[in-house]
Amino acid sequence: MWLNSLEVALLGGVICLDRVFLQAMISRPIVAGSIIGVVLSEPFTGLIIGAFIELLWIDRLPMGLYIPPNDTVAAVLATAGTILVGRELGSFSRELIALAILLFLPSAILARQVDVWIIKTNDRLSQKAAEYARLGDIKGLAREHRYGLVKVFAGAFLIIFVCLVPGVVFLKWTFPILPERVLKALLYTYFFIPILGIAVALNTIKLRGAVPLFAGIFLLATLVMGVF
Repeated sequence: MWLNSLEVALLGGVICLDRVFLQAMISRPIVAGSIIGVVLSEPFTGLIIGAFIELLWIDRLPMGLYIPPNDTVAAVLATAGTILVGRELGSFSRELIALAILLFLPSAILARQVDVWIIKTNDRLSQKAAEYARLGDIKGLAREHRYGLVKVFAGAFLIIFVCLVPGVVFLKWTFPILPERVLKALLYTYFFIPILGIAVALNTIKLRGAVPLFAGIFLLATLVMGVF
């Protein structure tokens, strides 16, 4: 578990760099969850969890001074937690997926606070970078940019690793002893999450084109196939 958690944290840190560096949409939850799923040999589980989390926060855009919750971290943690625990228990049930999502969703808010801190501390790096640019010091300018990227990677890595290990332990020991009524509630939650997400997505179609609609149709088709 420790080795897998370290692997996931390193990969999650790299994926989170896309939020501020490449911005090639790799950090979107539906992509990040799928990547973690592929690495852990459960791509479908990663795709489902990533799609769920993608829809929940698809209306939270980083506009102006607003910093949205770090849904990338939540997708990485929920996917990895579900797969690692599912391996131990022998199945990747809908109830386990719902519990993992509920458990790791708050990590997006925690990661957002770290993002806010990084942005505030980057003001000093920006001032130094501007000074190096004025002096024509290309090496100094590049060094300040690297410092900023290292902080983003380190922040995501630490949050994922610190949250994943106790989260996996909690799921592993708690899920098997849950009473039947709690499992039934988790099953209902599994179907309610995409419904809520689709409602959010429908509100953003004008802003984001066909992406929310595609994700919603994909989830509906998946749920119908899973039931029948």
